[in-house]
Amino acid sequence: MNKKRKKIKKIRKINKIKKKKIISKKLVQQNTYKSNVLRADEEKVKIKKILKQPVEKKNYKLKDYVVYPKHGVGKIISIEKAKIGNIDITFYKVFIEKEKLTLSIPLNQQSHLRPISSINQINKAINILKSKPKIKRTMWSRRAQEYDQKINSGKLYQLAEVVKDLNKKTDVIVEQSYSERQLFEKAYERLKSEFEIILGEKAKIKIDKALKRIDIPDQA
Repeated sequence: MNKKRKKIKKIRKINKIKKKKIISKKLVQQNTYKSNVLRADEEKVKIKKILKQPVEKKNYKLKDYVVYPKHGVGKIISIEKAKIGNIDITFYKVFIEKEKLTLSIPLNQQSHLRPISSINQINKAINILKSKPKIKRTMWSRRAQEYDQKINSGKLYQLAEVVKDLNKKTDVIVEQSYSERQLFEKAYERLKSEFEIILGEKAKIKIDKALKRIDIPDQA
């Protein structure tokens, strides 16, 4: 009887071990299948990113003047193609005259550019220059940051606001701190360069007249 019981126990143990092995094998197979599926999906995503090139219409033509927010007015000097990996990329070559800088702007990033303002927008900017400057009582460092953001926004009216608020109606250096003058000149030049495309040589006269700036003659 004892021998029979021992045999039955051994058989039960063997069966349990076999079941565990079968279950573990199934789990391994399931996991490997899942990981293979995930890898296949990842590869598909990568392939899509490489092969799908967004097609966009050209918003600008050769020799068009445009505004790039961080650098100001530029001129499209060429529209070129380049191959990066397996992708053909079309891009604008934009020359920034004031900074003697050439930018390469891909077609799918042309939303960063904007066209030159119309005469109506220029006139509205002149009216902003004629209005009273806003005097803020906050710390200069905070105001300087706000002015810099407005300048780099590339928006005409915001540029006009900075020029108007920092204008001292004179070219005497003592009237402004160094950082104030730097920001004023940066905004003034950006604004003037866009005005010049529409107004030509009259641009500076129009701006200075609106700001009521006084030319100080050289002292002998």
